[in-house]
Formats: sequence, C-alpha cells, structure tokens
Amino acid sequence: MKLIVFDMAGTTVFDENKVGITLQAALQKYGYDFSVEEINVVMGYEKPVAISLLLKDSGVTAEKDFVNKIHQDFVEMMIEYYTKSNEVKSTPNAHHVMQYLRENGIYVAFDTGFSRPIADTIFKRLDWKQGEDFDFSITSDEVENGRPYPDMIFKAMEHFNITDSKEVGKIGDTMSDLQQGENAKCGLTIGVTTGAYSRNELKGYHHDFIIDDLLELKNIVKN
Repeated sequence: MKLIVFDMAGTTVFDENKVGITLQAALQKYGYDFSVEEINVVMGYEKPVAISLLLKDSGVTAEKDFVNKIHQDFVEMMIEYYTKSNEVKSTPNAHHVMQYLRENGIYVAFDTGFSRPIADTIFKRLDWKQGEDFDFSITSDEVENGRPYPDMIFKAMEHFNITDSKEVGKIGDTMSDLQQGENAKCGLTIGVTTGAYSRNELKGYHHDFIIDDLLELKNIVKN
C-alpha cells in the first residue's frame, strides 16, 4: 500500500447519526419527511445527490436550484454543529493510525460526501493539518462525480503520482464507500462499523475486511 483513503463522518470523525439527522431536518424544513433509516441508505453519497435520490423516491423530480437550496441549509447546520458542539471528536484510534501509516511511508488522504466548507470546518475543529496529520483531502464538490464513483480516489492518486489502484486502500462506513473502492479497483477495501452501517449491512457489499476499530488496520497493513 502506498495510499490509504479514509472517509470522514462515521469513519474517522465520531458521528452518532448526526449527519443523517441534520439532513432529515433540512428536508423537513421544506415539507419532506424521511425516516433516518431511509436517509441512511444514501449516506456517503455527495449530499446534493443524496437529496435528489430521496426526493425522487418520494415521487418528486426536483430542480437543481431547489436541491441546492436544501443542501445549503444542510451545510449551514452542519458547520454550526462542527463548530460548536461538544460531541465533535475523532473516532477511537483514528489519529494514532493516521500517524502510524505516515511514519511507515504510506500516504493518508480523506475523501468525503461533504462539500469543502464542511470538511475544512472539521479539520479546523480537530486541529488536523495537511502535511502534519494527513497528506491530502478531496471533497465531493471538487470532482465531477462523488461516491460511489471513483473520481475522488483517482484525484488522490493523481496528487501522489500513483498509477496503480492496487496500491491504494479505501476505508469507510457506508455502502457507497465500499462501492467506491470496488469501482476504483482498490487493492484494499475495508468497511468499518463505527458509522451508519452495521457489520451485517456492510457484508452485502464488496469488501476485503470489515473492522470494528481503525486500530485493526495496523495489522492488516503489516500483513
């Protein structure tokens, strides 16, 4: 492995379904009521795409401007949460594993279904700095297609001049993370149970390993 690409919320950033609950609240503001279980199905997707899919499932074909309006409310609520809430913290052993990988010559990158403003708010709150704690980050609004498409992984590979995706690992807590790893043909695709999906739910999608703690990644990489 030359590069490990981590998801953020639910994988390296503690999340007790706050993202899903916030998306639910943003949709409710416009009269659309979805259960958290329905919303969890699209967790991990680029958020405007997630909103469009949910509305489509309820029989609404929404204009792009309307979707963007809901998304902007979601962004504002998430930024306020990540700026002010005492719940904001990394998942267990996330930073330790990031440092372990970097000390052993493996690049650490993040990709996320969030837009850049939310991702940067999280990095600032956790005091994670590029070049010190991680090596690169890419957000869904910076590529043509978010997850489950492989665009963000390919962008990270391009940044590090990596041409073989078998030298890349992808880790995330949702089906779209695992689908993204499969679509990018990553050499290692790992599901983690600290977020939106249970072990049984993750089992139904392409994976090499399913882990309960990022600390397990150390042994996987060693072997």
